[in-house]
Order: sequence, then C-alpha cells, then structure tokens
Amino acid sequence: MASILIVDDDDLVRSFLRSILEQDGHEVREATNGRSGLNLYRETPTDLVITDIFMPDHDGMDVTLELTREFLDARVIAMTGATGDQNFLSVAKLFGARDVLEKPFTVDQVRRLVHYALAH
Repeated sequence: MASILIVDDDDLVRSFLRSILEQDGHEVREATNGRSGLNLYRETPTDLVITDIFMPDHDGMDVTLELTREFLDARVIAMTGATGDQNFLSVAKLFGARDVLEKPFTVDQVRRLVHYALAH
C-alpha cells in the first residue's frame, strides 16, 4: 500500500488516523508540527501527507505551500477543526492541497479521501 505522513499537534487525531490507515495496510509516519513534518518528508517523501492547518511551529498552510512548491507531485490533504469558516479549507486548496477534511470526521470520510488522493 501507500506511505502516508500525518502532521498534527493533537496526539488523539494522529492516533485515530494512524489506526484507520494501518488497518488499510498503509505505512504511517507522524510529525507533531509542520517543521518536523517538512523535515521528515524531505528526508523520505511519502505518497500522501495529511496535515492539520492550525499548529504551532509552522502551520499546515505553510506545510502545504512549501511541499507543493518544492515537490510538484506532493499529495496533500489539509484538515481543520475550525468550524464555521470554510475560508481556511478553500485557501488550503489554493495552496495546493488535493482535498480538505473538516474535523470531526468519520472513518469513511478519511478512507474515501485517502483513496481518491492516492488514485489521482
């Protein structure tokens, strides 16, 4: 299956995503902030990055923009729990995210978006 990097400062979100993705046979790596996520990706690129938008030390917008500028084939799904304002998700797409995910999300939503991002 695919290699996936999860970048999120929330341990529970990372653990939940890891569980779903590993059940589906994916190899998962984790980063607790954008800076370490970028470093991990630069060391060993993955097939997909799932990043939170709001994090300390390099947010998900920076991660998305830097990855898609530096690696033209980088696939990114941006996610946020900031409810009521779809602007963050729209901007993430403008910055190069293939898709967006609003927290809280379901297992089926994650699987569908990951499958779509990896297939295209």
